Amino acid sequence: MNTATDTTHCDDLAKALEAFRDHAPLIERWGTELARRLGSGARLLVAGNGGSAAQAQHLTAELVGRYREDRPPFSALALHADTSSTTAIANDYGVQELFARQTAAHGRPGDVLLLLSTSGASANLLSAAERAHRLGMTVWALTGRPPNPLQHGADDALCVDAPLAATVQELHLVAVHMLCETFDRAVENGETGRVTADGRPAADGRPGVVGRLVGRARTVGRTPPGGPVAPRKGQA
Repeated sequence: MNTATDTTHCDDLAKALEAFRDHAPLIERWGTELARRLGSGARLLVAGNGGSAAQAQHLTAELVGRYREDRPPFSALALHADTSSTTAIANDYGVQELFARQTAAHGRPGDVLLLLSTSGASANLLSAAERAHRLGMTVWALTGRPPNPLQHGADDALCVDAPLAATVQELHLVAVHMLCETFDRAVENGETGRVTADGRPAADGRPGVVGRLVGRARTVGRTPPGGPVAPRKGQA
């Protein structure tokens, strides 16, 4: 009996990962830009179907909760997670409108819509991208092999060059974690200044909402210059 372990899946992943490394600068740019926007009051909307829906919800959980270290929460919504809305929209308007209608409801100019698809051809994601652009939102896409329709319908796209959907999804998760690492680093470095509605840095140089929160957190318990020194524990 042959007891050898089949490592084909691991081999395919390792091969795809080597090419995936070239996307690191793009992910870093996304993470920094996302920190600037969300730190200034913008919102991230994320959508995907099936396994990609799970990846979308994974990302929003990391931003609303935390990735590694404690930090302020940020506004991020996985559009499939509201089952009452999704079933009502699918029933009344069709599956193609599933994410587009929610994008129209929640999206604002300057917000970011991130779409995940292993094929890059999901009709409901393409409709959401088109609706987001009409609203003045920025659209990013995580897809499988290029070229694909979603890649061309987004402002920016990370396309994983792998033949199997499973491998694409695994590298999408790597992208999600790398995005969170870059995002948290930008927050820690105070790169969350105000931006205009189209995503450009504001000219007044005032700190964003999160920049102010992080600044306050760093000064909690510190004595202001020239102020009274608080008594130590046990002293009257």
